[in-house]
Amino acid sequence: MLKAKILFVGPCESGKTVLANFLTESSDITEYNPTQGVRILEFENPHVTSNNKGTACEFELWDCGGDPKFESCWPALMKDSHGVVIIFNADIPSHLKEIEMWYSCFVQQQFLQDTQCLLIAHHKPGSGSDKGNLSLSPPLNKLKLVHSNLEDDPEEIRMEFIKYLKSIINSVSESRDREEMSIIT
Repeated sequence: MLKAKILFVGPCESGKTVLANFLTESSDITEYNPTQGVRILEFENPHVTSNNKGTACEFELWDCGGDPKFESCWPALMKDSHGVVIIFNADIPSHLKEIEMWYSCFVQQQFLQDTQCLLIAHHKPGSGSDKGNLSLSPPLNKLKLVHSNLEDDPEEIRMEFIKYLKSIINSVSESRDREEMSIIT
């Protein structure tokens, strides 16, 4: 069985835990309670299988606390991760600057490909879902950006997340195939 580890990172109060619970169909959280360090959710998604063999895939979603005081834990969190989802609140201007640091730390310094990264502009209930042009500076403007609004259109983010999981599983499966071939040859 293929296993993939995906990190949910981003500034404080961007909605990482709410999204993590929604996308893994875990419990709903009603009040804000900052994640201390990390929360690990294990799940399978019936829509995601490896290659065309129909092999089930298991995911570990690491919901990482956004507080900089946990920075000393980040190297341990990043170890062996296959993908990074950077979540930010599009209504908080400082988040646009902060996500550059998250990208640099969790994607570039880990030598992950941009395809292994997904940016989610999370719109909290009542914020209005202004999907206006977010001006992201390079290299963030090359990343796939999706908007999530669990109030107005929860299925859109679910579908985008499934597409992302499929791409991660393909890259995990390809690198495993390459490893196996290098052992044989």
